[in-house]
Amino acid sequence: MHVPEIRIIVQHSSNRCFSDVEYQNAGMEVKDDLGECDVLMGIKEVPVEMLIPGKAYLFFSHTKKMQPHNRQLFKAMLDKKITLIDYECLEYEDGQRILGFGFFAGIVGAHNGMMAYGNRTGAFQLGRVSEHKDYRHLIHTYFGLKLPLIKIAVAGGGRVAQGVLDIMNLMGIREVEPDEYLQRKFAYPVYTQLKGADLYIHKQNQTYNREDFHLHPQQYDCRFLPYCNCTDILMNGVYWDATMPRLFELNDVDESFTICTIADISDDEKGAVPLNMGDRPMEDPVYGVDRSTKKRTAPYLPGSIDIMAVGNLPNELPKDASRYFGEQLIKYVLGDMIKGGSAILNNATIIKNGNITEGFGYLKGYVV
Repeated sequence: MHVPEIRIIVQHSSNRCFSDVEYQNAGMEVKDDLGECDVLMGIKEVPVEMLIPGKAYLFFSHTKKMQPHNRQLFKAMLDKKITLIDYECLEYEDGQRILGFGFFAGIVGAHNGMMAYGNRTGAFQLGRVSEHKDYRHLIHTYFGLKLPLIKIAVAGGGRVAQGVLDIMNLMGIREVEPDEYLQRKFAYPVYTQLKGADLYIHKQNQTYNREDFHLHPQQYDCRFLPYCNCTDILMNGVYWDATMPRLFELNDVDESFTICTIADISDDEKGAVPLNMGDRPMEDPVYGVDRSTKKRTAPYLPGSIDIMAVGNLPNELPKDASRYFGEQLIKYVLGDMIKGGSAILNNATIIKNGNITEGFGYLKGYVV
């Protein structure tokens, strides 16, 4: 089979974790103008004014849930006859995502959640992840860390949860089963992981089936509420959209609600965690929500719950996250692109030459 010649051009940038010189030393061309490229690959949303008509783009567009803040971006891609392949939509046959930064989001989110709890209670102190060169150096900060008797609920079973569990284990926090977590007090810090069957139950038949839940989430109730009354820190890594039940509702936050720190790593505003009142920048990741008024406040106040909600958590470990993502991209995507496509790529194509593809027809209402 004839393999076409591949040229890789890197756009000049002064604020990337890898410098232009590092790319040039690796044999890449570095230019400002990408107009000669057929396929443009990025990570975050492309500014509307930088979109080049007629090109194929791969990036996280954050449009599949019809996010209001990206409606203009979506319209512009249609108008400019662009092809959009969204990393978030690259999935195996069973629906598991192929690419993502979830593992590193989990690492940084868990660290920041523990940091926030330490700041609130004064029981221990953690610095910022970004103060460390890489993950390997960050790990060394945990070895002498002495934690109080805390109980941590980790919600989710995907890559985010894997990153959270790495931090829990490195900090010497012991895992216990959900029923034991609910019923007992412990003489050491513990966490429990709550996956799909622990979190959701069918309203009628009182069972859980993963495939059925993702097809009909509105037919399920959430089982998290008992954990609200015996947990100090919630680490949330569940996937959520508006059809799914929340972990709890605002009116559940009463005098029996013991959670004082929430790391909402999935970060859906008023989503699975209804106390999420929106993003904070990476440099200032924590804010408070008043228990009585449910209004946003400064963090660490006596009558508030602290929320860690940041949309770009992996940026605190940029080189680790970039290397990992690049390796996954090479392993699972680039070969198929060079060969001219695949079912996986087709299923992740939201827009083809300015037209919404059949699998994403529901997005036509997004641009009306």
